[in-house]
Amino acid sequence: MLTLEFMYHAFAAAGIVAILTGFIGYFLLLRREAFAGHALSHIGFAGATGASLLGMSPFSGLLIFSLFAGGLIGFIGPRLKDHDVAIGLVLSASMGLGLLFLHFYTHYAIQVTSLLFGNIFSVDLVILYDLIGLALFCLIIMLFFMRPLLFASLQPDLAETRGISLRWVSIIFLMLVACITVACVQVTGILLTFSLMIGPAAVARQWIKTVWNGIFASVFLAILEAWGGIIASWYTDLPVSFWISFLSFEIYLISLILSKFKKKM
Repeated sequence: MLTLEFMYHAFAAAGIVAILTGFIGYFLLLRREAFAGHALSHIGFAGATGASLLGMSPFSGLLIFSLFAGGLIGFIGPRLKDHDVAIGLVLSASMGLGLLFLHFYTHYAIQVTSLLFGNIFSVDLVILYDLIGLALFCLIIMLFFMRPLLFASLQPDLAETRGISLRWVSIIFLMLVACITVACVQVTGILLTFSLMIGPAAVARQWIKTVWNGIFASVFLAILEAWGGIIASWYTDLPVSFWISFLSFEIYLISLILSKFKKKM
């Protein structure tokens, strides 16, 4: 397995994706915005189909539409209690647009649909370098943005009285989620990206209460699931997407059972 160059690319890309999703996923659950992560991973579908209709790259449409949707959701619902309505409205409108675009132009339907699942074994050096650059950009912004984000997430009323704009925090955070989602779509696809965002972070939140330790645990579990999925796929000849999503669900299920058992003792 390790004698093939494309496998090294697959492991490197999966590791980068796991770091990004594990990191941002922890804050998604901290802010109770798992639905936002799910929505943003699907909203870009309309952008990809629209770009194909105009003869552009589906990836460019995915990026533009996801960033716009993330900013729009953050603007409509700056407070956490308002997010579900805003997300639902933007998601339903976006999916409707995606189906409308496909109705008029089906030539690239297969290409656009492939964004849902990705192809981790087709990652070349160009994609890998692009992914590294975008990952560094997102992580640097996240590190500078962490303090007001934590303050606004844990104590929104107090943060607002201290001059922190909840609307701008929400807009920047959701646009960052959209950017990370788009970066990962090339490797793991829309559906799998959400799985890596939520599963590891949910387990980390169950067992670890401090923020930094929770982030490290979430990233570690995401890497474990991503690399474990690649190895399992190699030996079983089953899709990587199946194995990563299966491992994510199994680890969360085991963690949930152990957590319930611990409380009874």
